[in-house]
Amino acid sequence: MDKTVLVSGGAGFIGSHVTVELLAAGYNVVVADNFSNCDRTCFEGVKKITGREDLPLEVVDFCNADEAKAIFEKYPIDAVIHFAAFKAVGESVAKPLMYYKNNLQSFLNVLQAALDKGGCNVLFSSSATVYGEPDKVPVTEETPRKPATSPYGNTKTMCEDILRDTVKASEGKLKSILLRYFNPIGAHPSALIGELPRGVPNNLVPFITQTAIGKRECLSIFGNDYPTPDGTCLRDYIDIVDLAKAHVFAVTRMMEGKMKQDCEVFNVGTGRPVSVLELVNAFEKVNGVKLNWKFAPRRPGDVTAIWADPTLANREMGWKATRTVEETLKAAWAWEKHLAGK
Repeated sequence: MDKTVLVSGGAGFIGSHVTVELLAAGYNVVVADNFSNCDRTCFEGVKKITGREDLPLEVVDFCNADEAKAIFEKYPIDAVIHFAAFKAVGESVAKPLMYYKNNLQSFLNVLQAALDKGGCNVLFSSSATVYGEPDKVPVTEETPRKPATSPYGNTKTMCEDILRDTVKASEGKLKSILLRYFNPIGAHPSALIGELPRGVPNNLVPFITQTAIGKRECLSIFGNDYPTPDGTCLRDYIDIVDLAKAHVFAVTRMMEGKMKQDCEVFNVGTGRPVSVLELVNAFEKVNGVKLNWKFAPRRPGDVTAIWADPTLANREMGWKATRTVEETLKAAWAWEKHLAGK
């Protein structure tokens, strides 16, 4: 297969796993990252997993229009998967301007660079945050979007609209798929790549594993008074490898001309709600580890309950999540131990 996919933000958690799956499917991949929110650990892990020591890596800040344009000039890009965005809900509440500037400008520059080169397929990394606090669960692609509960979520909504409008005006130069992720967790089964946050983790599972390894003193569960069975938030936790494979299905759908419209939307989740407390208990059970945890006040920007109806992605793309929560939590713990040299 002589097709080239640019993965912006490709050295990060999701980008590195997607790169592995794209290479396994026979695509040429160009990884681009500015390493503002990651180091080279996962990129080096991708090379080990795939045996691709020649994997192209471009250090690019997509907020710089000239740098974005240059990478499209350098490579024959058939599709771009855009991950180059800040993604912490809490941080976005505290630093909204940083999130709007980075997440919008980087995406605008990618789309302009793609158009200037004659167009390509665009796969946008969206989020279930666009549904806000939904009236009904599970959510489908037809569920109305709501005002976001955080600036991070708002950037996803805005980028979706930017992409739709740009595709519509492009006269066929751009085609796009928006994947709305739920809660990606876990690590590659090789334990060579996984989630590697800088500083204090904003996501639940790396905080769990860092507490288990002794790096963090105590895990805080934010809120135990939600209207859910155990009082903690309900989420759709999807294994990172399952999520990565969805990108391959989406890219192939675009490449093979199987889209039913020029801009499509798919939920990428398991369809199974799991509470925060259930996930913590499952981690302890499957890994034989006792965690030091406590309840803490609710966190700004968190919704009570959200999980996917993945029927459309299952039917149209032929993709389905297959890995269990237990497998995922085992892989996450193996990754944390690998990082600690254990």
